[in-house]
Amino acid sequence: MSTFISGGCKNGKSFFAQRIAKAGGTPLYYIATMIPRDGEDEERIRRHRNERAGWGFETLECGRDILACLSRADPRGAFLLDSVTALLSNEMFDASGVHPRAAQKIACELAEFVRRAPNTVLVSDFIYSDAAIYDPLTEAYRAGLAHIDRRLARCCDNVLEVVSGQIIVHKGGVPL
Repeated sequence: MSTFISGGCKNGKSFFAQRIAKAGGTPLYYIATMIPRDGEDEERIRRHRNERAGWGFETLECGRDILACLSRADPRGAFLLDSVTALLSNEMFDASGVHPRAAQKIACELAEFVRRAPNTVLVSDFIYSDAAIYDPLTEAYRAGLAHIDRRLARCCDNVLEVVSGQIIVHKGGVPL
């Protein structure tokens, strides 16, 4: 059963997603999408590794081209992809420049991922609802993430939002 989880930063999404993925069976895979760019990223990665220590996850580092990690895993297993937000950043911005069609590519790839590996939990950050107007590049990123999240909400069985550690069900249920 596929589950899409969104919510604000540091609201408990990752921990909750780990519980759902763990309940989904074995083998158990954690798809780490963050490519660290600074000390804050390194600290977040360290915290997430510590939080999932002992849970039985095999970590698959995959910051780009997300379908490629399926060749290293059993698609009948349980997957936790954390996070869609980082995946978009990696694909949209790299050393060669800005890739404005990255969100469309990722939306298609993640929908295909869920089709091939139906026991997947995907985590994304809810960053596109405030009233502030940002520079055009930031707005393009936010719109791209919203596009991906809408696609995931359509193709996943469950759509959940985590707000201050509380779960709001938008579609399906809580698969625990």
